[in-house]
Amino acid sequence: MPPSEALDAPASLRRHLEQLRRLRGCEAQEGTPPRLVEVKAWQAARLARTYADLAADPRYGRATEFFLNDLYGTKDFSHRDEALLRIYPLLVRTLPDSAVESAALAIEVDALSEELDRRLAARLGTQALDEASYAKAYRESSTRAERMRQIDLVDDVGRQLDRLVVKPLVYATLKLMRRPARLAGMEDLQSFLERGFEAFRHMGGAEHFLETIGAREKGILSRLFSGHPTPFSG
Repeated sequence: MPPSEALDAPASLRRHLEQLRRLRGCEAQEGTPPRLVEVKAWQAARLARTYADLAADPRYGRATEFFLNDLYGTKDFSHRDEALLRIYPLLVRTLPDSAVESAALAIEVDALSEELDRRLAARLGTQALDEASYAKAYRESSTRAERMRQIDLVDDVGRQLDRLVVKPLVYATLKLMRRPARLAGMEDLQSFLERGFEAFRHMGGAEHFLETIGAREKGILSRLFSGHPTPFSG
């Protein structure tokens, strides 16, 4: 995250939480549109195939699970979004600045991914979902710049966590937040941060992991926008 954005992490967090609330609306009661669920499940399966080698590696397995489930996953976070908006002032007062920055980046990834997924699902229409129809809807519903931003944000989250896990005071403060977080209704955020910290601490250096993800996703992006017949296996 550039310094100017890091300084404004609380505002970024609130802005992207509000964007998610607008996008998801009342789906907590009415349910998510079926095609959106289908698209997210298809993407999750694709990512699991793309990173099967990292998932099976003892060093990178936990971090891979964190990325696939918490940053690119299919979970419904609408209840989390509302809870975070309700306790937002308390959150930015009590969490360390570095944790707020990590949370802001993660929520921005979520907001951008939600927007892109919805546009792709709408563009798909009634077509059967397969590699060809996904690739066509991908190109027609987003720009290369938006997709590059999505990849870069995931890299930013990873690098932020990689910097934080070597600071014992930050991790100790995060653990001390468990009870206050539970009382304040911040369990989801606390759990996200702890899973990320634990996965990156276990990895012991994220450079190869993040470079691998960035290179593969950028290669897939290029093949998708160029109309390659097999964009996910090139």
